[in-house]
Amino acid sequence: MAALAPLLAVAFLAAITQAADPFAFFDWDVSYITSSPLGVPQQVIAINKQFPGPIMNVTTNYNVVVNVLNSLDEPLLITWDGIQQRKNCWQDGVLGTTCPIPPGWNWTYNFQVKDQIGSFFYFPPLGMQRAAGGFGGITVNNRAVISVPFDTPDGDITLFVGDWYKMNHTHLRKMLDDGKELGMPDGVLMNGKGPYRYNDSLVPDGIEHETIKVEPGKTYRFRVHNVGVSTSLNLRIQNHNMALVETEGSYTMKQNFTNLDIHVGQSYSFLVTMDQNASSDYYIVASARFVNESLWTRVTGVAILQYSNSKGKASGPLPDPPNDEYDKTFSMNQARSIRMNVSTGAARPNPQGSFHYGSINVSQVYKLRNEPPVIINGKKRTTLSGISYSPPDTPLRLADLYDKKDVYTLDFPTMPIDGPPVIRTSVINSTYKNFLEIVFQNNDTTVQTYHIDGYAFWVVGMDYGEWTENSRGTYNKWDGVSRCTTQVFPGAWTAVMLSLDSPGFWNVRTENLDTWYLGQETYIRVVDPNGGYNVTEMVAPDNMLYCGLLKDKQKYDICLSYVLMLL
Repeated sequence: MAALAPLLAVAFLAAITQAADPFAFFDWDVSYITSSPLGVPQQVIAINKQFPGPIMNVTTNYNVVVNVLNSLDEPLLITWDGIQQRKNCWQDGVLGTTCPIPPGWNWTYNFQVKDQIGSFFYFPPLGMQRAAGGFGGITVNNRAVISVPFDTPDGDITLFVGDWYKMNHTHLRKMLDDGKELGMPDGVLMNGKGPYRYNDSLVPDGIEHETIKVEPGKTYRFRVHNVGVSTSLNLRIQNHNMALVETEGSYTMKQNFTNLDIHVGQSYSFLVTMDQNASSDYYIVASARFVNESLWTRVTGVAILQYSNSKGKASGPLPDPPNDEYDKTFSMNQARSIRMNVSTGAARPNPQGSFHYGSINVSQVYKLRNEPPVIINGKKRTTLSGISYSPPDTPLRLADLYDKKDVYTLDFPTMPIDGPPVIRTSVINSTYKNFLEIVFQNNDTTVQTYHIDGYAFWVVGMDYGEWTENSRGTYNKWDGVSRCTTQVFPGAWTAVMLSLDSPGFWNVRTENLDTWYLGQETYIRVVDPNGGYNVTEMVAPDNMLYCGLLKDKQKYDICLSYVLMLL
């Protein structure tokens, strides 16, 4: 009964706005299924019994309505990685803005992919759930009236890659709670399947692998997402060039790669032409980076690219990875080479480079530094600038709406704090239309990727060592790529700039699930002092869930739903 009111509201909204922008409706049942991607039966999270979940194929400015039934045995949210939720953080699907969907309940998301194109993905952000699945792709196509800077491909292929454990996500969560390391993953999945048996001693018999079937001479767009736990992966397609054309909603300068490092949470689009002689099938490989490859051999995903006129199965050794097992300079230079195509339009006809981010005065500067895990109050935790984030029972945005005090503090430091690390619900305080410079400083020993909800930011610089104000002399102030997730190499920094044109609370986090779970996140609170609620920010949805300090309000919603049902 609790779900009836939101569904009626959605139907009414669709009726009165259908003429403006189209709607896309999805009905999802999120549940456990048993699968054996690495040869061992285990519990995975599926959507409508699919693992990975279905692809959401929409077009710029579509209104997206997703009714989610939580058939798990624990609370659930779905977040939409890279979808900006313009002025509508209520639909972002993270704990700072939304109460979780209780087991057995359903809740309807309703948002617009306003002025966006590109390749994104969704996933469940709570309690390591993404390590069990629940993820799927979001493809936002250009409107027909907007030109694309390459010829229309002959096909569109989504490829999910990611490290994988045979243990359930609840077991992984307990390991972290107990202060343990997760250790080496058991493998890499490609579209939810284990590796092709390229080596009888390394890959057991009976594991299902992914096969991508293509036609000779055709060109396909591959949308690749690293949806794993914590491992950077190098992607390569045997004997084929991968022409990079888009990343996370921005068209890039077209350039060919024989391999590319894709870090956790990142998404890329490549054009791949089937220009080989098909003497046999070809390997598609995603292998672990920056590790001892002789020990991490099992952490390799292998799929098959199969021409329709293929003359036999793939065999022999896999194509070689970059020859820099521990030297990350090659990978950083790759990242630096990715530039935005400033002369083409994206969701709008005006060129991507028409917003001159390099000439805008910076309003605020934040340096967010992470360190190796530390012990705080007897527990292993991770930090940003000395603060380990603790999510409150009441979502931050709801606390503001109902004027609930002492839920969070607006004291996140602009520079890393001295002294012992602390556990705190500390939030970055900012203002609508401010222009931020954020420096991610990684003093840990592994690559971390950082994501900001609600925005695309410009990646203006990265280098090794400690960032200082003199580092700004190396910034790219013209064609830095605009995206939502960036890698930060160990012992290095990455600087981004973003324009705060969307009020609300927006999550800043590492996409590495272990360090995220242990506290490496915060939020940016963006307030419009002149416009305010229902002017520059959308109102809270009618189907809002309540929890924490506001849990008693949920009874009223249930009664209202019952009344609406009787009517």
